[in-house]
Amino acid sequence: MPSIPAAALLFAAFWIGPGRALYFHVGETEKKCFIEEIPDETMVIGTYRTQLWDKQTGSFLPATPGLGMHVEIRDPDTKMILSRQYGSEGRFTFTSHTPGEHRICLHSNSTKMALFAGGKLRVHLDVQVGEHTNNYPEIAAKDKLTELQLRARQLLDQVEQIQKEQNYQRYREERFRATSESTNQRVLWWSVAQTLILILTGVWQMKHLKSFFEAKKLV
Repeated sequence: MPSIPAAALLFAAFWIGPGRALYFHVGETEKKCFIEEIPDETMVIGTYRTQLWDKQTGSFLPATPGLGMHVEIRDPDTKMILSRQYGSEGRFTFTSHTPGEHRICLHSNSTKMALFAGGKLRVHLDVQVGEHTNNYPEIAAKDKLTELQLRARQLLDQVEQIQKEQNYQRYREERFRATSESTNQRVLWWSVAQTLILILTGVWQMKHLKSFFEAKKLV
């Protein structure tokens, strides 16, 4: 896994919920990474668009078609899920198969220094998770659903997503409990080891002092 400079690493922890949008600035070779906590078997859709800083106008302008972004996504086991190059605007999709923190990294693939004359590239990122990735108007038109049927479909999807979130919370609790038990066990064994060391040190000191006094004929 390639190393990422600490200054170029940005962690943003998102809880599962409605879609959220943000923007950030990157340099020519800078990489930005975000952490998304996702239950297993959950679809994620991300869309982005870029803007370049124009020194003359003092504002951000739409990026040129020649500018591209590289998107990398890794699962909690650091396994690469997605590694693909896109244009100045793009949309990426993936489905989680392991619950936990997924890392989404973006960086520019451009080597044209002229494009970065202002030193700023603004990236607008929007991430949708779970049932929020569904296009319900399109689903209703495709399956010819009534308004009531569409609403029922939405509720079923929400219930399914809530169940996944609850399973993920149980998974996190189990991991936390296992970590706590492991830590407590290590602390216990360390306390036992310290006690044994103190006892052995005391016994050695007593023997050493006894030998010293005998040698000096004080006892």
